[in-house]
Amino acid sequence: MSHSSDETPRPARHRAAPLRKRLIPLAITCSVVLAGVGVHSAFATPSADAVISEVYGGGGNSGATFTNDFIELANAGAGDLDLSGYTVQYLSGNPGPTTKWQATRLTGALAGNGRYLIQEAPGTGGTTALPTPDATGTINMSGTTGTVALVKGTDLLTCVTAEDCAADTRIKDLVGFGTAVVREGSGPAAGASNTASVARKTLVDTDDNAADFAAGAPTPENSGGAGGGTGSEPTPTPPADAISAKIHDIQGTTRRSPLATKDVKDVNGIVTGVRTTSTSSTSKGFWMQDPNPDNDPRTSEGIFVYTSSTPTVKVGDSVTVSGVVSEYYPGGYDGGIQSITEIIKPTVTVLSSGNPLPAPVALDKNSIPAAWSPKGDSNGSVEYLDLKPTTYALDFYESLEGMNVQMSDARVIGATDAYHELWATADPDHNKTLRGGVYYPSYDDPNVARLQVQAINTTDPFPMANVGDELTGVTEGPLDYSQFAGTYILEARKLGTHKDNGLKPEVTSAAKSNEVTIGTYNVQNLAPSDPQAKFDRLGHNLVTNLRAPAIVGVEEIQDNSGAIDDGTVDPDKTLTKLTDAIVAAGGPRYEYRQINPVNDKDGGQPGGNIRTVFLFDPTRVSFVDRPGGDSVTAVDLVGTGDDAHLTISPGRISPTDEAWNSSRKPLVGEFLTKNNKKIFVIANHFNSKGGDQNIAGRIQEPVRSSENQRMKQATLENAFVKKLEAADPKALIVSLGDFNDYQFSPAMKTLTGDGKQLTDLMNTLPVEERYSYVFQGNSQVLDHMMVNPSMLNHITYDVVHINSEFADQVSDHDPQVLRVKP
Repeated sequence: MSHSSDETPRPARHRAAPLRKRLIPLAITCSVVLAGVGVHSAFATPSADAVISEVYGGGGNSGATFTNDFIELANAGAGDLDLSGYTVQYLSGNPGPTTKWQATRLTGALAGNGRYLIQEAPGTGGTTALPTPDATGTINMSGTTGTVALVKGTDLLTCVTAEDCAADTRIKDLVGFGTAVVREGSGPAAGASNTASVARKTLVDTDDNAADFAAGAPTPENSGGAGGGTGSEPTPTPPADAISAKIHDIQGTTRRSPLATKDVKDVNGIVTGVRTTSTSSTSKGFWMQDPNPDNDPRTSEGIFVYTSSTPTVKVGDSVTVSGVVSEYYPGGYDGGIQSITEIIKPTVTVLSSGNPLPAPVALDKNSIPAAWSPKGDSNGSVEYLDLKPTTYALDFYESLEGMNVQMSDARVIGATDAYHELWATADPDHNKTLRGGVYYPSYDDPNVARLQVQAINTTDPFPMANVGDELTGVTEGPLDYSQFAGTYILEARKLGTHKDNGLKPEVTSAAKSNEVTIGTYNVQNLAPSDPQAKFDRLGHNLVTNLRAPAIVGVEEIQDNSGAIDDGTVDPDKTLTKLTDAIVAAGGPRYEYRQINPVNDKDGGQPGGNIRTVFLFDPTRVSFVDRPGGDSVTAVDLVGTGDDAHLTISPGRISPTDEAWNSSRKPLVGEFLTKNNKKIFVIANHFNSKGGDQNIAGRIQEPVRSSENQRMKQATLENAFVKKLEAADPKALIVSLGDFNDYQFSPAMKTLTGDGKQLTDLMNTLPVEERYSYVFQGNSQVLDHMMVNPSMLNHITYDVVHINSEFADQVSDHDPQVLRVKP
């Protein structure tokens, strides 16, 4: 199951119209060949025409003037270059073997001696919009380091080294900046920051980024000059040989249209929904549905018409459309998601207005099949298999793509997010949690009745709903598919009435005076630049909701400069603000122990250097400091029985092993209680699920590639626990933190030794209480507390639900508390 990484900011959601203005639909197995463009041997031969002229990743960051990142192209030649089929692609500055490129598709032409501006993701800062862009994407670039490539083709690049990229003939030009590993020549372009871009000194390309580029104030320029381009194109005319088709002819009986890339005409339907903005997962356009369906349940009667500019049709219009059938893969084909069948380059004629809409298909437990998906073909793909909508839920949804659907009295199972989306279930009794969510019990039961709900062009504000709330009455609109959720969406033309069912944050039970309490809390990229309100709420959470545990393992503490990648690794400012906030909330003056990572080597938000940290109350426990711990020195054990102890404290488990590449290393500490009981605590933050294929993608079953690294990490930690237990069979061991994996996963079974070395306390709870995180409407487990047999009969355990189920949350994780009895 894909996971929205809990350590990297979610990408910006804007996909404005110019991004796909002149797309030519391509068969997915074909290569792109551009007339008049010869073979270019990557950056072994400098480009004589199109080059990347300026790169700016600081848009919207602190201190920035411009609100968006951008990439600017220039043409050093006199002839126009057709950019249809080209992309600009971005790679992080220090990629690992599984790091993925991100792409923005280009359209139109780069004029001779001209410029071309690509707008990328916005930030929350900045005051000035870019000039009107020639293309728009959603890539969230680093302000200080990364690689940008101009690519002849739409497939994502796979190279992650300078040598491999130099051998890729699709790359027309490439710029590495900051400390980028992938770059041209002697080194990357230097000087990029929140306030400085890197730009070519001249348009003569020597294939040496360090020599060709210099830092300076950003100077974006589009094809029409800095003031903006035309932003329009002529209305297309259907060719004489266009195919006259019904919507169900276009949709066909599989996920891909039998008419993909073909010109069609006389496609009739009633408009069921209109999108006039380009800030959600699909751009401007409208849905239409044929009111006269065929008798084949496999063929959808609805379709999305991509208009690029603001559509002029209204709901209830009867229209006829001509255009080109396209299979659009939002976010790129290589991500494994499904395509959206669309009509692009449309000519639209309104025949009449005010027509009744086709009756919606009711989504409920009786209509949605219990089985999720068929197995894929020899390539793992289901997109060419005939749909079986009465057998599989994923096929059922695909057979309704673009059609008018509805849910009645839907219960909210994923709280409203920052993008005005929530998740609801059409089967409120299935896997219901005690607090109104839907728990995720196994890979075999993904909760088939979950749907994301968005609103299209409604005048009412989107509700701030929590888990367990309801949308009473009818929620109705076209069924869409999203690149960001990787799943189907009810685009609500009509939204049910929000009923607040009064969900409250939990408060854990008070500990007895002779109990030692231990907690774990992922504080979601906490940095000094975060608002004081976040620190205050975290302080309140720790003091009031968790009742100030004696020991707390905290995940995602960033360094003093936060996401600014300036080489800083110390976190004392972050930790001082957090511990001060705890005192201000009435809590103890915590001390802390941690080990600085090697800069940019522990993954997470670029520049943030997130790490795990021990907080402890020195009035209740003491920390056993043993010198020698640093980022690359492995902790070990010496002694036996009561004398068994760590060689360094705090220390890191096997920090130089490749299992921890671009991932946090477990932090081990030795604590003493007031009655001199020794407790070994391991604070963890395993690698994220980034790169896993989505559960609603075209690959079934999805490939969970990130699991391999967690298995290696679990094996190393299990060996450490075994060694500790062998040295002292009575040792008290707690392993806690954000493991980024489920209680039933292979990695967690490996870590616990199938329960022999450690007991995962999540498994001791009733199934309906096993969750610490809500993702895509599934209440699931990412955070764990584990104990060895010596502790098992002396503890009380609690997951404290204060964040994951709420629209207003200070972190996306719920903390946990363990009370150790005397």
